[in-house]
This record gives sequence, structure tokens and C-alpha cells, in this order.
Amino acid sequence: QLQLVESGGGLVQPGGSLRLSCAVSGFTLNDYSIGWFRQAPGKEREGVSCISTSGTITNYADSVKDRFTISRDVAKNTVYLQMNSLKPEDTAMYYCATGPILGCWHFAHEYPYWGQGTQVTVSS
Repeated sequence: QLQLVESGGGLVQPGGSLRLSCAVSGFTLNDYSIGWFRQAPGKEREGVSCISTSGTITNYADSVKDRFTISRDVAKNTVYLQMNSLKPEDTAMYYCATGPILGCWHFAHEYPYWGQGTQVTVSS
């Protein structure tokens, strides 16, 4: 059974950092790419970052480039999203997603498997 579990969210002040984790089971990170998405209240779910099955290809939304870093630990079957210099506009529920689709950086509707999400709130 394929599962994804996010963790690491919380309340942080502007300029602070958080590291989100996406622990997967039922497949390996060499099988499927992983995407991170976020959804703020009243807004559509948007792509944040992704990492390919080889781990060598990563992509980022323009709004998070140079602030967020995606990485993975294949032995732990976990993908991380290091978020630095957080802004209030980064406040959202963050999800990781996967599926048998080629490449990295897809629209949300293309991913069949999702975690339950972890809340990130950036506020003073």
C-alpha cells in the first residue's frame, strides 16, 4: 500500500526556517518522483518543488527559489523541504505527492497519491 506522511510544519516568525519531511512507504524514491505542493485558504493548490527519481533533477516555483531546498534520503525513504527566510505568504497547508508519471514538475491533478498535509504558519 502506497503511503506518504508529511511532518515538520508549525508556527514560525517571518525570516525563520522549517524543515518538512515526507516519509513514503509502499514504493521507493527511485521508482517515483516526489512533488511538494501547498494550498492556502481560498487559493488553488500550487506546486512548490519536486525531485526526480534519480535525485539529480529538482525544480522550484519562482516564489520559493533561493529560499527552499528539496532533498532526499533514499535509505530512509524520505524527502525533505528545507524552507528558509519564510514569509507570511508562505503560510499554507503543505502536501507531498507522487505517482507513476514521468519526470518532475507536474500539475497537481496528475498526481494520484497524496499525503494528509502539514500546516505551515508564518506570523509574528
